[in-house]
Amino acid sequence: MNRLNVRWREFIIETLIRLSGFSAILFVVLVFLFLLKEGAPTFWQISPGNLFGQRWYPNEGLFGTWPLILGSLLVTAGAVVIALPLGLATAVFIRELAPDWLREILKPLIEVLAGIPSVVLGFLGMVAAAPLVRQVLNVPTGLTAFTGALMLAYMSLPTIISVAEDAIDAVPTSYRDGALALGATHWQTIWRVVLPAARSGVIIAVMLGIGRAIGETMAVMMVTGNAARVPHEWNALFLPVRTMTATIAAEMGEVAQGSTHYHVLFAVGILLFVVTFLINAAASAVIIRSGERRGGRLMG
Repeated sequence: MNRLNVRWREFIIETLIRLSGFSAILFVVLVFLFLLKEGAPTFWQISPGNLFGQRWYPNEGLFGTWPLILGSLLVTAGAVVIALPLGLATAVFIRELAPDWLREILKPLIEVLAGIPSVVLGFLGMVAAAPLVRQVLNVPTGLTAFTGALMLAYMSLPTIISVAEDAIDAVPTSYRDGALALGATHWQTIWRVVLPAARSGVIIAVMLGIGRAIGETMAVMMVTGNAARVPHEWNALFLPVRTMTATIAAEMGEVAQGSTHYHVLFAVGILLFVVTFLINAAASAVIIRSGERRGGRLMG
């Protein structure tokens, strides 16, 4: 009787776990189908030249998404350039250099940073970061792509630090002991042994940080200036831009349901969904390849 009860409990638990996994996939598919349903009319109502043009003026029938795409990529790339070295250095310090008492303080603080609402960070960016950027860089306005990159880098840091620190922590201690036994210094062990062994986890941390940055809305909308222009100048990073997420958030509440403008905003959402999906797919490919390499080394 006890064995029968145990089997039933295991069956129920396994079924719930499977349903949870399938439901996550189902929700993603449903979201994509909803976006496709609302955004698909765009592709036969508007010509490709207009949809991927360089001017976004919906009131005049111009729906060029190219400035929005380039603005999102520019702000995201700037955030990654800022957050990657800082996040990786912080993860290495916490795991390899910091004493135990300091590590126990820093890790909870980093987790707390991830819980700060984006609208609060956007407000801080408007009242603190934007005036500082304007004064230091001597630009007409502080609401620029660089300011947005700073705020997104700050928001991406907790994700990058946490995932990278876990990847570094997963490196076997025998790797470190072996390198030190061969005469390597502590820094050489970190740079030549630990980081290469944790490479796949670090790449995943970067991918998740990119996904966090490119999907942010409120903070970017508040500090980038919201100018739908193609960033082609050499100093485009220090000029206002507009991102895809900010466009959807700023204009969705003002359009008439079923209008061309309404469908185009959902088409922008489809583009954003595809970009995020490609980033996650790249992270998954890195995990699979690293697993295959490790398996091949073990077999060898």
